[in-house]
Amino acid sequence: MSDPLPVVSIIIAARPGQAEVKAVAAAQALDYPREKLEIIVARGKQPSVQRNTAIRAAKGEWIYFLDDDSVPPRDNLRRAEDYFAKPDVVMLGGPNLCPPDAPPLEHLFALAMASWLAFGPSRARYAAVGQPRASGEKELILCNLMARRAAFLDAGGFDESLYPNEENALMDELVKRGGKLIYDPKFFVHRRPRHDLRAFVKMLMTYGRGRAEQFRLHPTPGSAMNFVPPLFCVYLPLTLLLPKWLVWPLWAYAVAVVVQALELKGATEMQRLKVIPLIVLSHLGYGAGFWRGLFTKLKPPGQPSGVEVDLEVVQNV
Repeated sequence: MSDPLPVVSIIIAARPGQAEVKAVAAAQALDYPREKLEIIVARGKQPSVQRNTAIRAAKGEWIYFLDDDSVPPRDNLRRAEDYFAKPDVVMLGGPNLCPPDAPPLEHLFALAMASWLAFGPSRARYAAVGQPRASGEKELILCNLMARRAAFLDAGGFDESLYPNEENALMDELVKRGGKLIYDPKFFVHRRPRHDLRAFVKMLMTYGRGRAEQFRLHPTPGSAMNFVPPLFCVYLPLTLLLPKWLVWPLWAYAVAVVVQALELKGATEMQRLKVIPLIVLSHLGYGAGFWRGLFTKLKPPGQPSGVEVDLEVVQNV
């Protein structure tokens, strides 16, 4: 670890006029020299544009991206020091976990998102999974992500034609350039899931749309598995017309969902029962959003966004 410590810029995307930005207070409480900690709130209506604008203005060698409601523990930046002491590490991330005091419904959403059957390897974004390791875009998430500013800018920053999944495309590019991405299950933030079922479904559809748009702009072999939920959405209504011998996959799927619910760690019996329809809903919502994303009108990469961004420097260096 070099001495003195590098400046860290914390960038928080927020909406115009948003009164409460919970992440600001949490960022100010981080265990890091105050004279080395810059906090920038980027307000606007397109988060990838907001973050790009903020990082160009930032002074930090390291950038820590938080969502407006992300609450990191005090030691997160100290935990990052050892990783970024290695020059090949360009990004560090970990899960966003449901706070213990969140309402019961939000804990159910968190259980569904942390299940392998619903989110595959991306469940590591919502649960502390395994040991620290080299990772990739399937496991890291932008609401809790650190990066080297120089590597970020060299790779062109976030693709402003994408939201969400702008970080996924960037991470793929960083890996192509030889950078190492690290997942640490103890490098986490607390962040509440969606507050009701409608918001949960909207989130699923947004994730599916974003993945499809990313595939159209930045196709990779790793995107192949993302076609399973949209194909399931097609298969499900067809089971009403198919001969019985072609319906057995649906029964196998039903068994797999029940087994997954029974294997959820830390869940009560009632939670296991209630999470079953949410796992199925995860596939249907994501699949429907993916189909939508295959046909949305895309803005060509590099085209000026025209989005106004207001940078508020809450803490300067």
